[in-house]
Amino acid sequence: MQKLQIIVLFQNLREADPYYAENPAPPLPGILLAGMTPPIVEVEVLHEMVRPIDYDTDAAFIALSFMDYLAPHAYDVARRFRALGKIVVAGGKFASTFPEEVQPHFDSILVGEAQGVWPGMVEDMVAGRLRPRYDAEATPSLENIPPPRYDLVESTYAVPIVTEASRGCPHPCTYCQLNIKRLPYRTRPIEDVVRDLTSTGGLPWRKRKMAMILDNNLGGDLQNAKALLRALEPLKFWAIGTQFSIECLRDDEFVDLLARARCRMAFIGMESLNEESLAGVRKRQNRVEEYRELFAKLHDRGILTFAGLMLALEGDTMSYYATLPERLAEIDVSAILPSISIPLYGTPWYAQAEAEGRILDYDLSHYEGDHLVFRHPKLAEEEIYAAYRFVTGKFYAWSNIFRRWWKFVLRQSKQESLPEFLLKLLVTTFVYFEISWFQKHHASHRIERPLPRAAAPSRTVAAEPAFRTAASA
Repeated sequence: MQKLQIIVLFQNLREADPYYAENPAPPLPGILLAGMTPPIVEVEVLHEMVRPIDYDTDAAFIALSFMDYLAPHAYDVARRFRALGKIVVAGGKFASTFPEEVQPHFDSILVGEAQGVWPGMVEDMVAGRLRPRYDAEATPSLENIPPPRYDLVESTYAVPIVTEASRGCPHPCTYCQLNIKRLPYRTRPIEDVVRDLTSTGGLPWRKRKMAMILDNNLGGDLQNAKALLRALEPLKFWAIGTQFSIECLRDDEFVDLLARARCRMAFIGMESLNEESLAGVRKRQNRVEEYRELFAKLHDRGILTFAGLMLALEGDTMSYYATLPERLAEIDVSAILPSISIPLYGTPWYAQAEAEGRILDYDLSHYEGDHLVFRHPKLAEEEIYAAYRFVTGKFYAWSNIFRRWWKFVLRQSKQESLPEFLLKLLVTTFVYFEISWFQKHHASHRIERPLPRAAAPSRTVAAEPAFRTAASA
């Protein structure tokens, strides 16, 4: 039987000097695709986040999964494998949004969502009749998607169980990739999500007790989210992590159901404490004056808050950054995911910045949140990098990490049996320090001055990405 190797790329600009991330959970796409693969090939999944690509693999077929900023790296990986005689295919959000840019670098691409298309594509690969391009329906059904292959996740990951309950988001944030080509918000059948979370054969017992639901916004349909949480409560996980937009926390029933389902970490797209910056990217669901109260709702129920924080939004100033560490302490967020704002190609924000002549860097590999790629209307480049180092350095100082943890512990009251209460404290402590160490490690290893910028291309070319990549330079 021939082998298919699914590679989830990560080492942007770093393959020769890899940075292995301390992330507790794997991304979903690779193991989800493996679950959809018909049993006519042997399947292996390789996450470049935790181990290097093996170009000496005996796999006949290579499938690459990558985010937009990883496209240059993907093209180079594909070129190397194709030179070795491998059949290399690709898919995902970037390939689906800009197929004409991606297709020349691969033997075949899948445009759109993989369910319903990928099994036939694999059959064609094996039979030697692979077509250059496979197109999915615009909004295919989310019913009966096979469970991810958790047995193929590297042992490095502490939390191998990841799945999704929905796709999309109802909000129009102008920086978000989901708003390049909007699809309707859709939910999966609740019984399918429960099946995913219990399809854990082959995993050690301890790794069956924690899970991540990696939706863009679990609360996009709040009634469905509540029904799901009720279905998850009997599973008695030690900890579940999920993601939703902040307005969901105004619903006390939703918050109570999170706690009853043993949610122990919630990722929230806070992004800024600057009202002008939030309004500038149409993040209207966020109200800065509510942050402290809404985060406290979660903390009082034993749920850690992990919030996105974007620097270099258009309304940001140095005076805002000067007080930001203190304001983060005031709202009492457990952990932050800091990044430098990116006007992704195709988004409304990119169109605005491009029309104003403020895009300075067209190298797609720099669009990962670690480089500044546009001219800010109020801040110099070095001011933004200095602000990043200042804010993350303060927030993730060990003294502050321990202070936040102890403050969280003191908020907990015993609403359950003593063993369950002690388990809650133990698990939230584990999750808190895993997240804090990962973010501290990333901040110290990844943020740097940009590499030399790509020359600005002709502005008459608007139909396709105007980016320079390593493969096309």
